[in-house]
Amino acid sequence: MASTDSFKAHGELSVGEKSYEIYRLSAVEGSETLPYSLKVLLENLLRTEDGANITADHIRALGSWDENADPDTEIQFTPARVIMQDFTGVPCVVDLATMREAVADLGGNPEKINPLAPAELVIDHSVIIDVFGRADAFERNVEIEYERNGERYQFLRWGQGAFDDFKVVPPGTGIVHQVNIEHLARVVFDRDGVAYPDTCVGTDSHTTMVNGLGVLGWGVGGIEAEAAMLGQPVSMLIPRVVGFKLSGQIPDGATATDVVLTITEMLREHGVVGKFVEFYGEGVAAVPLANRATIGNMSPEFGSTCAIFPIDDVTLDYLRLTGRSDEQVALVEAYAKEQGMWLDPAKEARYSERLELDLSTVVPSIAGPKRPQDRIELSGAKEAFRKVLPTYVAHDEGADGVASSFPASDPTPQGSPEGVNGGDKPEETGNGSTRPSKKVQVTAADGGGSFEIDHGIVSIASITSCTNTSNPSVMMAAAMLAKNAVEAGLTVAPWVKTSMAPGSKVVTGYYDKAGMWPYLEKLGFHLVGYGCTTCIGNSGPLNEEISKAINENDLAVTSVLSGNRNFEGRINPDVKMNYLASPPLVIAYALAGTMDFDFANEPLGQGTDGKDVFLRDIWPAPADVERTIAESISQEMFTEDYSDVFAGDERWKSLPTPEGNTFEWDDQSTYVRKPPYFEGMEMQPAPVEDIEGARVLAKLGDSVTTDHISPAGSIKADSPAGKYLAEHGVERKDFNSYGSRRGNHEVMIRGTFANIRLKNQLLDGVEGGFTRDFTQGGEQSTIFDASANYQAAGTPLVILAGKEYGSGSSRDWAAKGTRLLGVRAVIAESYERIHRSNLIGMGVIPLQFPQGENAESLGLDGTETFAISGITELNEGRTPKTVKVTATKDGADPIEFDAVVRIDTPGEADYYRNGGILQYVLRSLVTS
Repeated sequence: MASTDSFKAHGELSVGEKSYEIYRLSAVEGSETLPYSLKVLLENLLRTEDGANITADHIRALGSWDENADPDTEIQFTPARVIMQDFTGVPCVVDLATMREAVADLGGNPEKINPLAPAELVIDHSVIIDVFGRADAFERNVEIEYERNGERYQFLRWGQGAFDDFKVVPPGTGIVHQVNIEHLARVVFDRDGVAYPDTCVGTDSHTTMVNGLGVLGWGVGGIEAEAAMLGQPVSMLIPRVVGFKLSGQIPDGATATDVVLTITEMLREHGVVGKFVEFYGEGVAAVPLANRATIGNMSPEFGSTCAIFPIDDVTLDYLRLTGRSDEQVALVEAYAKEQGMWLDPAKEARYSERLELDLSTVVPSIAGPKRPQDRIELSGAKEAFRKVLPTYVAHDEGADGVASSFPASDPTPQGSPEGVNGGDKPEETGNGSTRPSKKVQVTAADGGGSFEIDHGIVSIASITSCTNTSNPSVMMAAAMLAKNAVEAGLTVAPWVKTSMAPGSKVVTGYYDKAGMWPYLEKLGFHLVGYGCTTCIGNSGPLNEEISKAINENDLAVTSVLSGNRNFEGRINPDVKMNYLASPPLVIAYALAGTMDFDFANEPLGQGTDGKDVFLRDIWPAPADVERTIAESISQEMFTEDYSDVFAGDERWKSLPTPEGNTFEWDDQSTYVRKPPYFEGMEMQPAPVEDIEGARVLAKLGDSVTTDHISPAGSIKADSPAGKYLAEHGVERKDFNSYGSRRGNHEVMIRGTFANIRLKNQLLDGVEGGFTRDFTQGGEQSTIFDASANYQAAGTPLVILAGKEYGSGSSRDWAAKGTRLLGVRAVIAESYERIHRSNLIGMGVIPLQFPQGENAESLGLDGTETFAISGITELNEGRTPKTVKVTATKDGADPIEFDAVVRIDTPGEADYYRNGGILQYVLRSLVTS
């Protein structure tokens, strides 16, 4: 639909022999000094102005944006495209298929359910590292992937044929965010002769990686992505924008990963949730595109909506390298310069807040053991590990992942003089301090001899995840470190599970050309797949004898991965402590074999000459790394690898594919089932109601992530989901992961709040998906079984939580599962952006404790019965600022407080009134 163009911004831009329609920002007063990211939003409003949802007043408000004010103006942002990975994408396509049937049931045309914005899905989250450390690892893992996921892949192939403007990148191609920056991103769109900035929303929080290319985009829940595909704008408040000035250059010995971990720590400490972050200053031009993408990728880890770099010559060079056409590169340059979106280091935009980093001050770092923002300088890593280890041995991990120190005379927690479980002995460390130790002898099943493991061993060393595998500087540094290590005669300890999962085939190409694979393979870093493996929890099982020794002796072991996520229970069920590190440091820790290691003062081993070899002896010189990259990467690698990226290999092409505009559901399927969201739905939504007689399903602390809420990782045999699969004839070996079964709501409901590290404060000292069931006298029960009993009794449920509730990945199932368990409201101290909006999108009301209050200060223990009144104001077209919460229990005075309603925009209020965003969209499409 054409813009009403109140500002007469519509015009033409000539590039070479071609002309494009554009909407000039200069038509709006104040646009020149806006931050780059807000210029992108301004163009979006100019082009989509309709006089109703998007008005001249919205455009004027953005042009005259007050950088010092708190956000209070709602706008409707219409992304140019939607990008998905398969874990989150499958339920999107399931919902679209279900909506086609629901439209027909309401008397509408099913063909209306079609992506109105281009939608691309990359299958990258389903490969699991079952096989590693051998030449056929990649082939075997892909075979197993197809065996496990054939049903899902057939469904996606059906979707590719049934829906217009929906494309699928088949398995074994790469990680969604790397494929996005290397091929899918347009930077400037040309659609029907209109040129405009490429923008996107994605069903993965690390969609922000594309910010490194100057593309404004961020992660949303699958629910919001579906709405965007169907033409619904994203409702948002004009945000505050943090200007982050970069100066200097990265010193030798430090990497892009170290920069990212430093920025993550700085921005998380500063507080950027709900804000845009934008990089500026003279140092920006010196930041390679791959480093920009790495920084953008970590935006969810510091909590901002985006972390964007403007367009400049570095952007253009990258577009040329990755095989974009000369015409496209010329359009990007001309458009950015015409619209004032080209980087000008001499000009400083209006920013709400400012930070600065001199890149020359960055030092080698890691982060852990359970949060990406907990940066540790490599020089102090051994000490930091020893400080926190006793709490993991004692199952008393600090909430922030950092333990208080134990004096040398008392190396283990009080009450355990001989160490926990009677077996942990203090071990002298040579510098007067001690640490818990429990040495266990293990005999390798493959005839590889016997060895000794202890607390702190590195059980997994994995180069994986979009954050780093897209960055040639760190990937080549890792390979060259491996080469130097092999030539020095070093080997990797037998207890380390090693793996290499590049983000695209281009990495394989430059490794081949540089001759690096033999050295990586000599250390066990064989190619295991192209996908998001260890970082998403697809690390696969440890060798059986090692896993058994860890579990039988309750060892606190570690993983080191080049990823962006290291939350509790995410990486591997056997591994308690997880550390993020650059790819070369992953190799280094694999050589060390333990986190209890000081690289500066301890040798990695003895070389072939019998002399000690230290990390500094084999660390590659940055100039050598850059020279090797220049000699090994070419434009042809990108054009060849992406020449027919949607076609797939013979496995993909030979999949039997259903046909037709509506999907024929298989009642026996355990992967893809029709969800219940639209059952009994009528054209007019029922009035929203206050909540009476509600019980607490879970009382949770601070920093509860969507990993704690949403089902992820492996499915345990004795869990409700495992029992469901067994009852449906699925053998244990074929359970696959929760992520692979996201198209089956029955599995996902049973896995919601079932994370093995979840601490429900309704129970003492119990971890996992358990609660007290007050329909059964307060007995301990699984959360799923308790929910079923509550729903049978007609009892609504609430969740109580602390700060940063729902941080982490943009997981729609964290909200879907919450709603399907019967939860009507969540009351938390604060929320991360994506999960709060997803709760509303599923008809769950997010409430916030009064400022400075929480469950503890109010005296709530979770055994109360809750009433929430004032919600019905929404029926009158108003969103109340607060609602009254009354908590009562026998023998005590009621506890009353006013909870803040976190429905932040009128659009969100419409979604809640309709029972969810999908119901709102469906009704809108039928009546349009």
